[in-house]
Amino acid sequence: MSRRSGILEFAVLGLLRESPMHGYELRKRLNTSLGVFRAFSYGTLYPCLKTLVANGWLIEEPGNNHDDALAAPLAGRRAKIVYRLTAEGKEHFEELLSQAGPDAYEDEHFAARFAFFGQTSRDVRMRVLEGRRSRLEERLEKMRASLARTRERLDDYTLELQRHGMESVEREVRWLNELIESERAGRDLRGSASGGSAQQDTTTGSTGGLPRPGDTPRTDTPDDTAT
Repeated sequence: MSRRSGILEFAVLGLLRESPMHGYELRKRLNTSLGVFRAFSYGTLYPCLKTLVANGWLIEEPGNNHDDALAAPLAGRRAKIVYRLTAEGKEHFEELLSQAGPDAYEDEHFAARFAFFGQTSRDVRMRVLEGRRSRLEERLEKMRASLARTRERLDDYTLELQRHGMESVEREVRWLNELIESERAGRDLRGSASGGSAQQDTTTGSTGGLPRPGDTPRTDTPDDTAT
């Protein structure tokens, strides 16, 4: 399994844990609500869904009347299949949520993981955030060293582009520092102290679906190849 397909499977399972959806709804959520996947076709999504069904993590169901009424004008043909998470799929997704290895620190994978921090335990959130920060600090150190070596050979525009890249990484490191501080203090992202109804956040947390810094939601039009 490629890294990108693994991220896609993770995101699909997470979205379907919230509610059953058909393919068009899933693609829209992946492109807009999560802000993780910028451009991928139904030719990428549907093989992923078929794999998850074959593994027993999803089941396919015919859409209800409301789904059919929506799907017909979108697809231009038969009604869409609705995908539902199985008990085994929920268990597998929860296992994925508990993982905090190096892959979780990479750009696209981190964005997908962060999108589901509201369903992730606080200790795992901390390990992912700290791992991501460490990865970016290493990247920043390499960027600074590279710039110091090549500064005299760069024209003004290339130099400015490199500075812009460094500033973007520095900004995300500051953002991660704030998140880590909030997690350690037992606060949610609105700055409320843990206690009362917020006590549950020590286990499940709440991110309000915030995207990664720099993400811009995008709206896609339906693809007639959907089934």
